[in-house]
Amino acid sequence: MPLPIVQVDAFTSKPFAGNPAAVCVLPSARDAVWMQHVAVEMNLSETAFLERQADSFNLRWFTPAVEVDLCGHATLASAHVLWEAGHLKPGEQARFHTRSGLLTASKQGDWIEMDFPVKAEEPAEPPARLAEALGTPLKYVGRNKFDYIVELESEAVLRATKPNFSLLSEIPVRGIIVTARSANNGFDFVSRFFAPASGVSEDPVTGSAHCCLGPFWAKRLGKTEFLAYQASPRGGVVRVRLNGDRVLLGGQAVTVLRGELTD
Repeated sequence: MPLPIVQVDAFTSKPFAGNPAAVCVLPSARDAVWMQHVAVEMNLSETAFLERQADSFNLRWFTPAVEVDLCGHATLASAHVLWEAGHLKPGEQARFHTRSGLLTASKQGDWIEMDFPVKAEEPAEPPARLAEALGTPLKYVGRNKFDYIVELESEAVLRATKPNFSLLSEIPVRGIIVTARSANNGFDFVSRFFAPASGVSEDPVTGSAHCCLGPFWAKRLGKTEFLAYQASPRGGVVRVRLNGDRVLLGGQAVTVLRGELTD
């Protein structure tokens, strides 16, 4: 029987921007090898797989190369699909059991707000050849469970950065977050995310990186609510709100493609 699969652009209100993710709601459990094959076929930064439980969904995320422990944009896309396709009523909360614990999402008008764990960084020595790989001086380097975070001197420097992805892929982490204070009064900070070791050279919009960026900028800006812009070629907007050891990530999403898997 054909299996529906939906492609959603996340952290954007218009098609062909933000971060695309594929979402597949499974009628029954499938093995990880099959999921990885589908993710390779979709060839997006993430493909999400959902399996219904009594009052929630099991949720797993795959890049074309690996299964990952936490993904914001594919969770946003998943919640969007559940409400759009009628799996959840508009007022119902989306509840996801994941490798990072229970995650929830709530619909708030045209926005979806997700409840994620904070993934704060600690100062760290830069790994060998990081500055060379990014091709720019490093103002600050930190690290959390998943990624290195690098503060750059300005938004202009961040936007102009042209990494050597071959060198970056040698650094044994999920990815490299680069960030700077925004030069645009409408945003508090900007970022980019490079993850060649995970099969994604530059991720268009990375919700999970904001689990680190939120507390990072809270210490520097003295506030707990932010409007952030990920300055990839596609670009995307993320609302960030800290709440103790949790971070609330807000975004919009739009469906761009519906299809069927024959397997």
